[in-house]
Amino acid sequence: MFYLFLCSLNRYLTSSNLLSLDKYKLKLRFICFCARLIVNLHNIEMEATKQMSKTDVLLEKVRSGSGVMSGYEQLSLTVRLAIPAMLAQISHILMEYIDASMVGRLGAEGAASIGLIATTTWLFWGLCSSIATGFSVQVAHKIGASKPKDARSILRQAFTTAMAMSLTLCVVAVAVSGRLPIWLGGDESLHAGASGYFLVFALTIPMFEMTFMMSAMLRCSGNVKLPSMINMLLCVLDVVFNFLFIFPSADYNVLGMSIHVYGAGLGVVGAAVGTAVAEVIGCVLLFYHLCYRSRTMSLFGKLKQEVSTLRMFRPTSRVLKKAFRLGLPIACERMVMCGAQICTTMIVAPLGMFAIAANAFGVNAESLCYMPGYGIADAATTLVGQSVGAKRSDLAKRFAYMTVGIGMAVMTIMGIMMYVAAPVMMSIMTPVNEIIDLGVSALRIEAFAEPLFAASIVCYGAFVGAGDTLIPSSMNLGSIWIFRITLAIVLAPTMGLNGVWLAMCIELCLRGLLFLLRLKSGRWLKAFKV
Repeated sequence: MFYLFLCSLNRYLTSSNLLSLDKYKLKLRFICFCARLIVNLHNIEMEATKQMSKTDVLLEKVRSGSGVMSGYEQLSLTVRLAIPAMLAQISHILMEYIDASMVGRLGAEGAASIGLIATTTWLFWGLCSSIATGFSVQVAHKIGASKPKDARSILRQAFTTAMAMSLTLCVVAVAVSGRLPIWLGGDESLHAGASGYFLVFALTIPMFEMTFMMSAMLRCSGNVKLPSMINMLLCVLDVVFNFLFIFPSADYNVLGMSIHVYGAGLGVVGAAVGTAVAEVIGCVLLFYHLCYRSRTMSLFGKLKQEVSTLRMFRPTSRVLKKAFRLGLPIACERMVMCGAQICTTMIVAPLGMFAIAANAFGVNAESLCYMPGYGIADAATTLVGQSVGAKRSDLAKRFAYMTVGIGMAVMTIMGIMMYVAAPVMMSIMTPVNEIIDLGVSALRIEAFAEPLFAASIVCYGAFVGAGDTLIPSSMNLGSIWIFRITLAIVLAPTMGLNGVWLAMCIELCLRGLLFLLRLKSGRWLKAFKV
């Protein structure tokens, strides 16, 4: 009934002459749009609980071990999981892209403020992701072994552990927020904006952790579509909230009418506040669909398989040991790699404000190119994880090869597009010509690394699905510290920002070759006992 009411109201509003619509009707139409989007999301999930989709049927074939999956079925399942996962990753990075482009309109100083602390925010994101991975891979193995009750038990323990650890990270991040821009060597004019942005980000870390964890749980249970839809909704909300929080109140001319839009005018800090509000909404939606509507993982509501008590949320030593064995190498890798990225920022910082801003914008622009690879890596983790849980190592290996091939093909195309569209991508984020020129040159250097970068990304996802995290994490660490940092230090004084990005390009190519060699060896399938 509520949905029909929204449709009727929307038809009434759209039937009016657009030129005669006042600001209140325009606002009401936007509210109707958002409400209908949420209702559609709910209806799709309701349908998913009533009947098994083609993806569910194919995943059940993986878990049951009955019969042999044809090459077409394997490819179909891979694509069905990869496409929503790619959309989820792209929409996540679009939130950063939106932040950067909106703040870029404030000038070079605002852009450099976010660019200065960007690598540190990635560090905390990486730590949140590693905590989620420690538990979600175990869930994939249990579901692959047709033990959904054990998977739900791991989910309960994941909630308790993730919340405790994310609150600890939150306290640490808040404590360092005031001094962080100084430690990173940023200009004094950037300190206030960078500190304010990072403080708001720090306070939102528990929400980021819950979002990472619940999205990973849904993906590893085989539901890749829903997290991707929620992430796309977050992109829409991020645009709206950023607009409201970054810019001050102003009058805008729309279809010949002057419309007054209220704004907080928080500038750089407003970008963090807008993203935080969107993230909270996403977290609530994910919690509802995971814990109340998921056919496999539901803990509460009508679909629950057993009553959840407080005692059941207490972490057990067995699950914690496996979680730390899986997640600790990733956490250490993310810390050391982000430490390397912070070192890169420190190498770039003396090159000037334009170089700092161009480096940050270049990273955001490039991420639109490589995020599809991370989406395919998520699909690889699910497919390999459930195959390993079902004791089908041959199938796990075929899925690994297939996802790596698809990832390399997709990112090769994306690399070509990035090379051609680099001027457009940079001009969207900033109107400053000096920043655009530096960013375009950097992106065109990096475009040549995308195919082998894809190999390292997707191989890593497949290895994580098999529980092999220690060696791949060590490979990432060795590659970035031995090759990238050393080359950047040597090349930056003579080549400037181009030297830093050339060092990155060379390192990513070498890393991709190392991961392909490990994939071919097959040792990653024997690294973890389920």
